[in-house]
Amino acid sequence: MTSATTSATKVDPITLSVVRGILETTQREMTLSLEKTARSSVFNLAHDYSTALFNARPEMILQGQDIPIHLGSLIPAMKVVAGYFEGDIHEGDLLIHNDPAWGGSHAIDTCFYKPVFYKGKLKYWTVCKGHLTDIGGPVPAGYNPGAKEIYAECLRIPPVKIWDRGVPRRDVLNFIFTNMRARRDQEGDFNALIGACQVGERALIAMLDKYGEDVVDACIDTLLDMAERQMRSLIATVPDGTYEGSAIVEDAGHGFGDLTITAQVTIKGDACHIAISSPPQIPYFINSYEGNSYSGVYLGLMMFAQLPPPYNEGLYRCISVDMGPKGTLCNAREPAPHMNCTTTPMETLTDAVRLAFEKAVPSKVSASWGHANGLNIAGWDKRHDEEYVTMVLATIISGAGATPAQDGWHACGPECCFGALTSGDVELLEYSYPIIIHRYGLMTDSGGAGKFRGGSGTAWEVEPLSDDMTFITFGEGRRIPAVGAAGASSTMIDEKVGRLELVEGDHAETIRENVIKVIKPGDRITNMNPGGGGYGDPMDRAVEKVVWDIKNGLVSVKGAEADYGVIVTESLTVDMAATETLRARRRAVAAK
Repeated sequence: MTSATTSATKVDPITLSVVRGILETTQREMTLSLEKTARSSVFNLAHDYSTALFNARPEMILQGQDIPIHLGSLIPAMKVVAGYFEGDIHEGDLLIHNDPAWGGSHAIDTCFYKPVFYKGKLKYWTVCKGHLTDIGGPVPAGYNPGAKEIYAECLRIPPVKIWDRGVPRRDVLNFIFTNMRARRDQEGDFNALIGACQVGERALIAMLDKYGEDVVDACIDTLLDMAERQMRSLIATVPDGTYEGSAIVEDAGHGFGDLTITAQVTIKGDACHIAISSPPQIPYFINSYEGNSYSGVYLGLMMFAQLPPPYNEGLYRCISVDMGPKGTLCNAREPAPHMNCTTTPMETLTDAVRLAFEKAVPSKVSASWGHANGLNIAGWDKRHDEEYVTMVLATIISGAGATPAQDGWHACGPECCFGALTSGDVELLEYSYPIIIHRYGLMTDSGGAGKFRGGSGTAWEVEPLSDDMTFITFGEGRRIPAVGAAGASSTMIDEKVGRLELVEGDHAETIRENVIKVIKPGDRITNMNPGGGGYGDPMDRAVEKVVWDIKNGLVSVKGAEADYGVIVTESLTVDMAATETLRARRRAVAAK
């Protein structure tokens, strides 16, 4: 992905720093506007949205520190949308789009594009993307595990204008809202997304008024070139060669068995080529269209790169990507169902790329994060006499992977969001929906074992308070734990994977992922998310750290022995002789 800069104007470092600061502030103001004005908890509590700025070419000139699964796909999507309306873009227009076949991620993530004109000329685009709580279709929230085709999932929106020269298209908006559940929430979130685009537009025009087009254009081109130089310099430090990583998508109810995704990373000088191999697409909602898969590839790349700002499209000028043939899991074609794609298989794709880079530079890459296991809920809220539907994003909060220098962060995942998602305040969730949350906390022994331990996953227990509640489960990671790095491995596997338990009266059962069920007041669901992978040999973890973990409920006495070879008495005293003997025996076995 290459692009030549065009500006001949020279800029001084101070002006460059000021313009860069204005761009970053503009993006932050857009995200704050979204947070403060959105209606649904998915936006105002969980922050499941992203913002970015593009120039007229269009190149991403700044991405927010937001949701990775949104940001990578914005690059191909912006080009598709701008190309579709080429010659028909006017001041005051506002476009939306959600269709994965047109460069989007999954259709519940709807993108808003505002062209920014200055003195009659298209200069920029302000872009906001957010997870709406519903987008039509037969199943609330769009996650339909029974869908064999994309047509059975949701309302597909190809690039379309909802404002034309500053005038809202009431007919188009009404058509969209009529096909959505919980219309009041959807209208509120639409307005928040539109408003955030306008906030960005005003700030960019003010910047041009103050500094002039030539100076600002030169600064932006310089920032794109800076990002390119950073990535090229990093790639040049990696030995030339081809490195391969593979990861497994669990059979999460589709019946096609476990599916393997492979990434080949080829380094030549300061350029990198990433080739993806995945099995044929299947009639199940885990197919990823090309735009979404770019997000997975770029996240795996950035887990290796860990570069400082600026974050813009210049980073990817020296990166080429081949997603494999059309009709495959990571390069799906119509009519493949797709709604689960932002977690499954995106997180596995990210793992495959990360593992390939680990082969190239073992000391630099962290372990994988826990994969998403989540819930959508829907029903009737008697308190307000209205329908509700939402993804409860607190239910997908997993643990982060450990790094070469420290333990993984707790309750920071899932991998596709990489710490940008928040769980939201428990009391505010209960205020927003007719539910009571009985438990929300970290799970003991869930973090992957290693010299540095993976972050702990979370458990979330909920009960409906009024009428029946439909819940839709999604995700994976119920059998295969987060992949460790640098020799990390765990003995206690069951505690490190996700699971879902349902209690209906006196009956308790484990519910598999990707199902739809209806429960009533008095029933309880407990959703448990996996921890992150560990880093390094668990036998090398400091004994005092294991004891600290026990005292803080992160590791059990049983887990200390099984995963770390540390023998602890009931009084939390370490038997050092027994510990050293056990660790020596395990090291000897591992060395064979």
